[in-house]
Amino acid sequence: MIWLIGSNGMLGKELAKVFAQNNVQWVGTNSDVDITNPDELENYAASHDSSAGRTGYAASKGKVPGKITWVINCAAYTKVDDAEDNSETAYKVNATGALNIARTARHIGAKLIHISSDYVFDGSGSSPYTEDDKKNPQSAYGKSKAAGDDLIEKEMTQYYILRTSWLYGFEGRNFVYTMTRLMNERDGVTVVNDQKGCPTCTTTLAATIMRIISSSENAHALFGKKAAIPYGIYNCTDLGETTWFDFAKKIYECGRKHKRITTECEISPCASADFPQKAKRPAYSVLDKTKIQDALHIKLPKWEDTLENFMKADRFNIV
Repeated sequence: MIWLIGSNGMLGKELAKVFAQNNVQWVGTNSDVDITNPDELENYAASHDSSAGRTGYAASKGKVPGKITWVINCAAYTKVDDAEDNSETAYKVNATGALNIARTARHIGAKLIHISSDYVFDGSGSSPYTEDDKKNPQSAYGKSKAAGDDLIEKEMTQYYILRTSWLYGFEGRNFVYTMTRLMNERDGVTVVNDQKGCPTCTTTLAATIMRIISSSENAHALFGKKAAIPYGIYNCTDLGETTWFDFAKKIYECGRKHKRITTECEISPCASADFPQKAKRPAYSVLDKTKIQDALHIKLPKWEDTLENFMKADRFNIV
């Protein structure tokens, strides 16, 4: 059984959908279990060990889930600018919370999947960052995520840390929905053109997580032949790279094509200095995905293709 922490978030809801589609037993928690309180995590784990789940697919179908064998941590403090004024809170959630979850997972003999960020790098590079490149976060948020990675690595061995970037999805607020709304409301928008990274849809990340679980030697082969994937850190984003400005232009193109944007809007570039923010963003945060593609024998989708599918989907719903 899977314990999904942060099940009401953007990625958590996508994972819940994937679990339901694949008849996977799971339980989910959010603010009802405080990840900064180790006792609450341990008590929840103990109460759900081989007992009936109260949320998720298993409970809804009246089935009795078994032992928790996987813990997926989608919970995080993600307000990047607010973290500059609330660094202690960000650290408590993203670092101490991650440690508490790792310790609980280790205690119950479960494997951990933890979501990390491109913000652990300083963004001064010019070629895609590999998993082994030195971390050098430049913001309070990035420092808290980097610390979380380090603490998990010291606490347990059965973990997968997935670093992703520029995440958007069907549930919750994100850049694609924001741009679509603004482009329908205004005749022009200005977007930063000197930060380069890779947009990633929650559908890609959720599918990859499901693939990792299915590839484990102790999991059901939901995607065909099983293949063990070594524990460790993996970069996971859609393929390619772009700037926020070019990302916005592609959103407009797809939005017009699929009638998500019904008015003309001019997209103009600007520098990061023209759009001051409290937290320093990485100027270059493209992640190399060779390791995860080789380990899982997969080809991740191009970000342009994923965006196209996202914007034409019936699930597209600006919130």
